[in-house]
Amino acid sequence: MNQIVENVISERDTYKLEKWLAFPDGGEYNNIEFIRIIDIFQEDFYITDGMIVGTSHSLFARTAIKWYYKMRQEHGKHDCLLWKSEIITKLANTYWRFKMENYFISAIFDSKTDKPLIWCLKQKDGLSALHPDMSDSMINMEILRKFEGELEYAIKCRCLEPLLKEEYINEMEDIISRTIIGKTWTRKPLESKIVPNNYREDRRPESPVLKCHKCVRASHLARTGTKKKKINEVKVIEEI
Repeated sequence: MNQIVENVISERDTYKLEKWLAFPDGGEYNNIEFIRIIDIFQEDFYITDGMIVGTSHSLFARTAIKWYYKMRQEHGKHDCLLWKSEIITKLANTYWRFKMENYFISAIFDSKTDKPLIWCLKQKDGLSALHPDMSDSMINMEILRKFEGELEYAIKCRCLEPLLKEEYINEMEDIISRTIIGKTWTRKPLESKIVPNNYREDRRPESPVLKCHKCVRASHLARTGTKKKKINEVKVIEEI
């Protein structure tokens, strides 16, 4: 009977392990989330180390599975604690820290494409990975500094210090949804009008042709003409 119960529990836990986050050996926060999920499931469902290590073949992906096989040959079979420490040691190198710091510095919140909850928690995971000893209050303050200007000031006015919880995220969502603070505006392009083929951009009225009032010619004006006008001139019509 005990063997049947163990088999049922084993099948149930193995199914749940397949739903866990894969570890592809890369990215900004996958190693932290991977270890966190292992700890939560191991505590909540009483999953043994042997079951977790046994399903590592399906949890690791890409270059991580090659690294796992190499470490397995070197160290043999060990418990989950060793593998968690090896994952942290492998990724917590100088290049990984440099990449993580650059990502946090260059991360800019955009109200059009980013959701406050997802964006803030992602930044918190990155800071927690870089600085494990940093308190939650300091992490929240570092994230709050990313919102320079009116949005940062509006959130600080609503929240109490120190920021022990992620209450600023709720205030941030409320500010963005109800005000124009934190929103980026772009000028809409003008609607293009259909222009006919025979359209002339310069449609000024044609100026009248100036003529000389003495000789009635358009080549010159009266003040520059050589022919003088005779006053009271009477033309004689010759009789035939």
